[in-house]
Amino acid sequence: MSPSAPEGPARRSRRNFAGARPVMDDVARHAGVSKQTVSRVLNDHPSVRPETREAVREAMRTLGYRPSRSARSLASGRTRMLGVISFDAARYGPAAILTAIGTAAQKAGYLVSSIALDTADRDTVAEAVDRLSAEGADGVIAIAPQRWVGRALAEAGTATPLVVLDDAPAVAGDSRSGARKATGHLLSLGHRTVAHVAGPAGWTSAELRLAAWRAALEAAGAEVTEPLAGDWSADAGYELGRRLARRTELTAVFVSNDQMALGVLHALHEAGRAVPGDVSVVGYDDVPEAAHFLPPLTTVRTDFAEIGTRALRLLLDRIDGAGPPPSDVLVPAELIVRDSSGPPPVR
Repeated sequence: MSPSAPEGPARRSRRNFAGARPVMDDVARHAGVSKQTVSRVLNDHPSVRPETREAVREAMRTLGYRPSRSARSLASGRTRMLGVISFDAARYGPAAILTAIGTAAQKAGYLVSSIALDTADRDTVAEAVDRLSAEGADGVIAIAPQRWVGRALAEAGTATPLVVLDDAPAVAGDSRSGARKATGHLLSLGHRTVAHVAGPAGWTSAELRLAAWRAALEAAGAEVTEPLAGDWSADAGYELGRRLARRTELTAVFVSNDQMALGVLHALHEAGRAVPGDVSVVGYDDVPEAAHFLPPLTTVRTDFAEIGTRALRLLLDRIDGAGPPPSDVLVPAELIVRDSSGPPPVR
């Protein structure tokens, strides 16, 4: 029986594909480089020549090599894990942002550990930050819709890089611009004034939209009526819509989110007030169902996916020490005109 031939790359490849998990040494031998060079390629070190980098990557593909996350963490001093703290995660906006963060993090080679809080008292917020820091999170994103939550996070005093949505350093949709566009759209159609169904007090986006609605009316010399405040739900919109339906002089209303706008549409229909024949309605967020409301809802589109992606990008810059973040990262708002808005009725 002839002695076994030396094991070449092809035999090693077959052995690896047969079940044994390839390791960094296998990749180095297959590519004809040192183990240190493979490590540099894994960590995107700039000193590796392009042809060598491609040879190492080709060896990884051929062998089916998947780098160990723990080994990369030891080499880089990072866990490649990010933390996300979310509040009111059942709502469309926070849920869409969380999904976008997860997708962007995966593309960047990070895992995400998320904590959804039902209550947002200061102790609970601090405990969430401490837990993620203890797990070794390289950074934390907090989807913080209420102003005091941002303050509580700042008071937590963590050394872990932190990005807070809707607070400073902020990543958020441009609520001021969006509310101005919504109110201006209704005024441009000929409505003498615009009523407002606001979100709850203490919520950053609700307060910004309320202030911008008021400023737009004042700038146009229009009457500023007393706003009504809801809790973001369709039920709240319905109850407030019943009150609005009794105001016979009402011809236009700007609602601070689409769920409440749905409730307003229901109440107006129930009261026999045609939309937009008697009352025009504009919402905010452009939820996926907004185009299928009856009538299809004119609304302000918030690009939640872009907010999540920019938040992830800003956090990675902070982790890399890429300089101080901008004071605000605002994602533009877009007015989407559908059938729920039109000129006022002729009286």
